[in-house]
Amino acid sequence: MEFQHEQGRFFMNDAAGKLVAEVAYAPIDDGKNVVIERTYVDPSLRGQGVAGKLIKLVVDEARQDGFLIEPLCTYAHAAFERHPEYGDVLRPVH
Repeated sequence: MEFQHEQGRFFMNDAAGKLVAEVAYAPIDDGKNVVIERTYVDPSLRGQGVAGKLIKLVVDEARQDGFLIEPLCTYAHAAFERHPEYGDVLRPVH
């Protein structure tokens, strides 16, 4: 499974160019951190761990680039709860 990356999202299209998986995030805190706004996986790919892989890509990028993540979408929020090892990039919410 190969994901593409562009500013603010990791995604995958099928052979016809249709979007089949995406995690979208936006800068917050004057660009110092990000909020995960949505995670989408086409029904044809569900149950294969695709959404988890997308979240992990954002987590890895945060570790590399030194930003924190606020998991706003329900899937991202649940992923951070299931993976306490992501705590090092979790943005504290006041």
